[in-house]
Amino acid sequence: MRKLGLIGGLSWTSTARYYELINRAVQDRLGGLHSATLIIESLDFAELARSVTTNDWDSALVQMTAAARRLEAGGAEGLMICANSMHKIHRDVAAAVSIPVLPIVDEIGARLKADNVTSVALVGTSNVMMDRHYRQQLVSTSGATLLPGDEELAARIDRMVYEELAAGKVTREAERYMKSELTDIAKEDVQAVILACTELELVVNVDANVLPIYDSTKIHAEAGVRFVLED
Repeated sequence: MRKLGLIGGLSWTSTARYYELINRAVQDRLGGLHSATLIIESLDFAELARSVTTNDWDSALVQMTAAARRLEAGGAEGLMICANSMHKIHRDVAAAVSIPVLPIVDEIGARLKADNVTSVALVGTSNVMMDRHYRQQLVSTSGATLLPGDEELAARIDRMVYEELAAGKVTREAERYMKSELTDIAKEDVQAVILACTELELVVNVDANVLPIYDSTKIHAEAGVRFVLED
């Protein structure tokens, strides 16, 4: 197996999910007591969240680049940034190390393309859902059209993530809200929904919705499994 480095803490709740998904998949493939060879650099999300919400990407890049270099020095043969929100600096982080950094946006796009999905709704925090670069990159890799971003929904998800989910707080109100919003989205001319926020799985049952749900955490974790097992 190859050793994979995870830049986590973005937030810790989603990082724990990455760890579980990757290890369970490796165990399923190899059997017995096998688990994935991983190194995790878990950052302080309070500092990164402050950088993201104030658009201080230079500060975020300093922290992320340092983490990537520490993982490479620790023996990681590849890296994953366990978040959608850091897509703006993915290329800069990748350029700072000599090992591959698996891009979450490209993995989502490749999955949509493989499944012949041509129209989707992108759901996530405002710096993803409303971000032109993220949307263009997703369209480029998938060939799909995107439903226009909903600023009100994105703002509500911002509050949900930064005030609740990132701290491990899951409420029935958040679950009901997301179910209602996804039901409304299903009335639009789209084939599927992308959960482009690694915390949203905490309040969305991805297997119990009118439309197919593409969970970015699961898709990205599966890419990590392929890397570890050299598929």
